[in-house]
Amino acid sequence: MSTDPWGRVDDDGTVYVRTAEGERAVGSWQAGEPEEALAYFHRKYDELAGQVQLLEQRVRGTDLAPAQAESSIAKLREAVADAHAVGDLGALVARLDGLTELVGRRREEVKAARERARAEARTVKERIVAEAERIADETTHWKSGGERLRQLIEEWKAADRIDRVTEAQLWKRLSASRTAFAKRRKAYFAGLDEQREGVRATKERIVAEAEAIAGSTDWGATAAAYRDLMQQWKSAGRGSREVEDELWGRFKAAQDQFFQARSAVFAERDASLAANAEVKEQLLAEAEKILPVTDVRAARAALRGLLERWEAAGPVPRDQRDRLEGGLRKIDDAVRKAEDAEWKRSNPEARARAQSTVDQLRTSIEQLEKQLAKAQAAGRAKDVKETEEAITARRSWLAEAERTLAEFS
Repeated sequence: MSTDPWGRVDDDGTVYVRTAEGERAVGSWQAGEPEEALAYFHRKYDELAGQVQLLEQRVRGTDLAPAQAESSIAKLREAVADAHAVGDLGALVARLDGLTELVGRRREEVKAARERARAEARTVKERIVAEAERIADETTHWKSGGERLRQLIEEWKAADRIDRVTEAQLWKRLSASRTAFAKRRKAYFAGLDEQREGVRATKERIVAEAEAIAGSTDWGATAAAYRDLMQQWKSAGRGSREVEDELWGRFKAAQDQFFQARSAVFAERDASLAANAEVKEQLLAEAEKILPVTDVRAARAALRGLLERWEAAGPVPRDQRDRLEGGLRKIDDAVRKAEDAEWKRSNPEARARAQSTVDQLRTSIEQLEKQLAKAQAAGRAKDVKETEEAITARRSWLAEAERTLAEFS
């Protein structure tokens, strides 16, 4: 009989392996020496040990899924239990037990990671749904709102799945938000179409009125009518671009026709009024010699004569009218101010009031001077100081009152 630490070959050629439970026959050897038999079954053991080692490397060195690892361990455990091999089978079992514990820990880690991922995914999807609901309820920027909803759908697809019930509930809310947004957008554009139709009708009426008066020669009234029509156009709102462009082109053409015709007539009229402007230029230069006013009556008489000649000169071109009229108006204002000042100086009531003020102040000063003399004689320093201050103030007032009175001289 040949023996080995992990097995033996009996006299009849039966090969046994030693385990913690005792010996177990693993095969029979009839073709050679017992040592050859043990060597053969040792190689069988080495092959099995190699498979265990390879699994260890896969479990420890890769992200092998726990379920797949457990399946491989179970197969190897079964192979070790029924192995036709000689070697330390208990050690292989122990190594497989260690792998089982490691895979169990890995399973818990994977489970925890999956739970964290699901929690994060739920947070992400709840955020997606909340934003979609806000867009559905509030957004009026339809293009950007629709684009953002499409982006949210892609974000939803990219996020990890969560538990089925919550996933279904959140998806239902997201789908409802998309539907609500689409309905609200459709209603808005339906209302917009109706509004634009109203704008089109209003502007067609404006254009028709503009075209009807394009040939008018009532320049003032028609220009005012066009200003009113332009204000109505601005207040009517905007229609579709195509309609808006077409109607505006017609409106502007009618308006240009009128104002070009008016400009041509005014230009011809202005040319005929150039001589009147030359006359008024001379009159304005003559009127400017009135200033400064030294004799109010003479200035008014001279200006009155100039005004009569001014009116007789007739209208002037529009581009010179404001300057000429404004220049004459300044001279008239200066003469008017001189007349007002003259009236104030010659007003007997005002002169009487000025004289009364001077008299009152002089009387007050005389009384205060008497009081001062008494206070000085009595040695009342406080009364002396207060009386002197009062006299000083009234003398200042008297000087101003006397200047005012002098203006009436």
